[in-house]
Amino acid sequence: MSASGPMDGSSFRRAGLLAGSGAAAGIEFSMLGLDLVVAEGEVAVGWDGGVFEVSVNGKKLEWPGVARLGAGDRLTISAGTGGNYGYLRFGGEIDVPAVMGSRATSMRARIGGLDGRALKAGDSLTVVGDGDALATVLPRKRTDGPIRFVWGLHAEVFDAGLREKFVTSSFRISSMMDRMGVRLRDEAKVFAEARILSLVSDPVVVGDIQILGDGTPIVLGRDHQPTGGYPRIGTIISADLDRFFQLRPNAELVFAPVGLDHAQALLRSET
Repeated sequence: MSASGPMDGSSFRRAGLLAGSGAAAGIEFSMLGLDLVVAEGEVAVGWDGGVFEVSVNGKKLEWPGVARLGAGDRLTISAGTGGNYGYLRFGGEIDVPAVMGSRATSMRARIGGLDGRALKAGDSLTVVGDGDALATVLPRKRTDGPIRFVWGLHAEVFDAGLREKFVTSSFRISSMMDRMGVRLRDEAKVFAEARILSLVSDPVVVGDIQILGDGTPIVLGRDHQPTGGYPRIGTIISADLDRFFQLRPNAELVFAPVGLDHAQALLRSET
């Protein structure tokens, strides 16, 4: 079973800081947006991730941002100019059962969260407790440039010429993307002539760049399958995963290899 959790972990954490929350749970939404009404009481709410449009009772607010909502207030979020995922965090904890120590929802396994499924119209959530004082909105630090990766367990399955082409060619995000994985369009036909693209299944991790049997590259997401039988040429480093998952369909990207020590240093610099 995959770990699940937020596709963009850094934005999820920032939304929690904005809400003054030490709690673990929150709501992840996509470009479909979100619309909710506070039924009773008051709650601190913070939002971040992607670039979305947000309003409270019809009044547009800044993104990312924070507000304190009371009974009857309506929060509306819709798609903006960038990103695939946004996050809503509360000052208190969302009252859903913890499963295996987590309140995350795995829709593939149908466990966690609210009945193991996505939220739908008419659902009610209870927030228990409240957070500290609301935080100020700090500038986000986003790194541009190539998506960095470390060579994978099966890199040697591909010859040196193909590996060189892999890091000198561009790819494009396809519309075939979800929490399980993001398929890439190989317009340079890097893997068009690749052979022996089926192996004995073994464990996979989030960020693995797997090459399917027809030569399609796919980057595994937070709800990836536990094992895979296709070669993984590399794994996107943790420091670049959030940025990758926020790339919208048709966005162009290139890959750049880094060493394991460099990848670990980049991760430490963000924590």
